[in-house]
Amino acid sequence: MTLAPEGRKLLRVEQRNSAVPVERKPEWIKAKVQMGPEYVQLKNLVKKEGLHTVCEEAGCPNIFECWEDKEATFLIGGSECTRRCDFCQIDTGKPSPVDMFEPAKVARSVLAMQLRYATVTGVARDDLADEGVWLYAETVRKIHELNPGTGVELLIPDFSGKPEHIEAICDSKPEVFAHNVETVPRIFKRIRPAFRYDRSLDVITQGRNLGMVTKSNLILGMGETREEISAALRDLHEAGCDLITITQYLRPSERHLPVDRWVKPQEFVDLQDEAKEIGFLGVMSGPLVRSSYRAGRLWATAMRKKGWEIPAQLAHIESSGSTRQEASSLLAAHAS
Repeated sequence: MTLAPEGRKLLRVEQRNSAVPVERKPEWIKAKVQMGPEYVQLKNLVKKEGLHTVCEEAGCPNIFECWEDKEATFLIGGSECTRRCDFCQIDTGKPSPVDMFEPAKVARSVLAMQLRYATVTGVARDDLADEGVWLYAETVRKIHELNPGTGVELLIPDFSGKPEHIEAICDSKPEVFAHNVETVPRIFKRIRPAFRYDRSLDVITQGRNLGMVTKSNLILGMGETREEISAALRDLHEAGCDLITITQYLRPSERHLPVDRWVKPQEFVDLQDEAKEIGFLGVMSGPLVRSSYRAGRLWATAMRKKGWEIPAQLAHIESSGSTRQEASSLLAAHAS
């Protein structure tokens, strides 16, 4: 393989990755297709209205469960990122100009889908003077304006750690301020060369200091050790992270980082218990858990444990549905 699908020459790291065949998934990396009535209704609506969600376009295995409970994720800022992470399927390149109407479009999609909870994420936009801060913040504002009964989780890049950028994001008042660290210090630079571990922790601290419910994610199977995972969990908690999701790395293509190991469900259960002991207010841990999985439930859990009142218009989020992808649920289902 010498060319990427979009026709460009492969980067040196992509050539190196391509020498390793894509790994065969173990039998526990499977998502059962369970199409409930809410999912079917939402699927038909999305198709009819021509709406776009990360859930469909990234082929997320949890779409049936999340859509059944009226939760979905949106990607903003275009389809190309100014940074490259070795695990991420989003293309790196020169992004298209910002669509100033995108926040309103996303808000209308949330309204049409009648979502209870929406996660908004996006690409890094180092080409912009504000690195995309306005776009992220305005999307939160527009969703809340059109959908007062919908919770919004904002999953951001690091915005270079600039306090004025982080403050502008927090001023838009998302229910959850999320920034994913993704991996451990020893391999961080190799996997996320445009990011810095300490800066990512500082972004979370800034969000915490500005009164946000904070969240992050760790991906396993990229070359870290069990001891390093524990240390990263402690680092995140000390930085002020309230909520954590712990996931298995799934290689998007042969151009991406090879899978180092397949983490068994029991280890995810052990890590969930450990994270709770460390002091995280909410944890989701499992092979097919993703950072936005059951996001509304995690937010409500954090609010209750902080002793903060859940706004009346968002009280319905607390009574969310199943968590079939949690490792503990997988083990229980297998035992039965």
